[in-house]
Amino acid sequence: MATVDLTLETFETTIKEPGITLVDFWAEWCGPCKMFGPIFEKVSDNHPEIRFTKVDTEANQELSGMAGISSIPTLMIFRDGILLFNQAGALPEPALTEIIGKVQALNMDDVRAELEKGQETGQEG
Repeated sequence: MATVDLTLETFETTIKEPGITLVDFWAEWCGPCKMFGPIFEKVSDNHPEIRFTKVDTEANQELSGMAGISSIPTLMIFRDGILLFNQAGALPEPALTEIIGKVQALNMDDVRAELEKGQETGQEG
């Protein structure tokens, strides 16, 4: 599956869609981003059921700032609108595949219950 470019206008609606969305924050001048890009594309071909998206941090500086991006590449993974993974640095293919498997295996009812519990006590999940 081809990756989709996200902008400030499309980011929120895309990550809130049901299912899993991976977001790769990158820039053209970034060496590690250039190394991670082909891995991200290859893994996307193996997971047509998942949305693989990219945010060009140079073209979308406001979005990058709102997302708290301080170094690139940064990978965020959302499922059903909930941020489950946020890490800077290029991942090797086996690590990316392993993280996707863990996100797929999560019981989202349990995740939502934990989030609600944390909100009720004033703590984060």
